[in-house]
Amino acid sequence: MNSTHHPRYARHRFPAEVISHAVWLYFRFPHSLRMVEEMLAARGIPVSHETVRQWALKFGQGFANQIRRRLPAAGDKWHLDEVVISIAGRKHWLWRAVDQHGVVLDILVQSRRDTKAAKRLLRKLLKKQGIAPRVMITDKLASYGAAKREIMPSVEHRQHKGLNNRAENSHQPTRRRERIMKRFKSAGQAQRFLSVRDQVANLFRRPANTNAGDHREARSHAFTAWAEVTGVAVSF
Repeated sequence: MNSTHHPRYARHRFPAEVISHAVWLYFRFPHSLRMVEEMLAARGIPVSHETVRQWALKFGQGFANQIRRRLPAAGDKWHLDEVVISIAGRKHWLWRAVDQHGVVLDILVQSRRDTKAAKRLLRKLLKKQGIAPRVMITDKLASYGAAKREIMPSVEHRQHKGLNNRAENSHQPTRRRERIMKRFKSAGQAQRFLSVRDQVANLFRRPANTNAGDHREARSHAFTAWAEVTGVAVSF
């Protein structure tokens, strides 16, 4: 393996290839920190799970921000949904927005499930996307309608549980990871982790209705983009 030198990894014991690969394993798959430690150990890389955790904290959000800037513009149809998660014995709500292609636009962990919380999500989405959608699709929670009338009054709003399967399905990976991590420890931890995880998933998302050749090509492009995002010139 040819080691890649990048100023981002200065003063780190391990080369960029190892760090970026560990971060990718942790956010891309439902692995615990100890699982990532063992997978690296199988390749002769003695890294502790605590080191992997520190790498994820230090580099994860920066990688996610770069991925977000590289992704194509969001679709004009936004699906919004919220799901309950338990944090330290208290009920919180994970609000998530995806477009019609299944790309996660943003997430927000909040302790409330009301109009104020819905407004926060819509404002965050508009700030990140820079443009309002043509259509907003939600379940029948009244808070969405009240927030939309104030924040995005000209946007068409469709409220029907059956129309919102795309957003509801986007919660499934979170449920799997929640079980692996034995629940999130704080709202901040959940927000930080899921913000990165969803962007990594966006990059490696398999387009719908593609054949094997198209899938391999899309995956190759994703790995190239990941190498550029992480500053790794040579695949690990």
